[in-house]
Amino acid sequence: MRAVQAVLAVLASALCAAASAQGALVKIDGSSTVYPVTEAVAEDFQKAERNAIRVTVGISGTGGGFKKLCRGEIDISGASRPILKPEMADCAKAGIDYYELPVAFDALTVVVNPKNSFLDKGVSVEQLKKLWEPGAQGKVTRWNQVDPSWPDAPIKLFGAGADSGTFDYFTEAIVGKAKSSRGDYTASEDDNVLVQGVQRDVNAIGYFGFAYYAENQGKLKAVPIVEKAGKPAVKPSMETVLNGSYQPLARPIFIYVNAKSLERAEVRKFVEYYMTHGAKLAKEVKYVPLPDKAYALNREHLAKGKKGTVFGGVPEVGVRIEDLLAREAKL
Repeated sequence: MRAVQAVLAVLASALCAAASAQGALVKIDGSSTVYPVTEAVAEDFQKAERNAIRVTVGISGTGGGFKKLCRGEIDISGASRPILKPEMADCAKAGIDYYELPVAFDALTVVVNPKNSFLDKGVSVEQLKKLWEPGAQGKVTRWNQVDPSWPDAPIKLFGAGADSGTFDYFTEAIVGKAKSSRGDYTASEDDNVLVQGVQRDVNAIGYFGFAYYAENQGKLKAVPIVEKAGKPAVKPSMETVLNGSYQPLARPIFIYVNAKSLERAEVRKFVEYYMTHGAKLAKEVKYVPLPDKAYALNREHLAKGKKGTVFGGVPEVGVRIEDLLAREAKL
């Protein structure tokens, strides 16, 4: 009998341990742009924890991630833009408080097929607006309609889906109003779909986060951006983001942490690991790490319970690293 009891005790202990291991789960979703950084952190964190804590990272776009965060379905949401007023209201209505933690800077990158040579000297924000504004739908369909010196060839457009923070940011920066875009283009929240589309068509142009361009430099060409008349064409790079010259497509990227989730040991451990190792891993996946001071401020906000956003809930473009640090210091 004692032997049977001993076996049952061992089985019960094993089941409890398995249940505990299954319960040690950190759920993350949101931006495909933030995904490479978060996935790298998650992989290293799970190794460090000897897989005692499982981390899942999904890609439903920034908007999709905020919906899940504000419904209490996930612990952390990746965002390639700050939270907006309607999303703030949804979270407030559900009683969800959150920490806004910037993790890196991205150079949103306009890309073309490697055989495209007429955009080697760059494209202006004004020309991109002619390509992407709602009034261009069904009308601006050939390259020479944007600039007479460009080829008389069909334009094939690839861009972020409507739930993407990249879509929100790009339309605000280029068209002048978030979510204002022509609809006759190939849209996807999965940036790999966009990479493949541009890679396959000599007349294609698209946009997405720098990490996806960096991963596919042999298949794509980055287009230099002319912010306004009289300014030089600037290519996306770590240097041009740091010196503030890559405008208006340089932007901070974030994770938003459910404050209630942070009370769980596994979530707090993961977030602390992110703030400690995120800079190194952001650089590894070709994003621009923030200065050490930014991650220190994030840790300070977590320690002091400084929840909420330093942004006003409205779309913004042109925020430089020093601007971001100044705002974070005032929270």
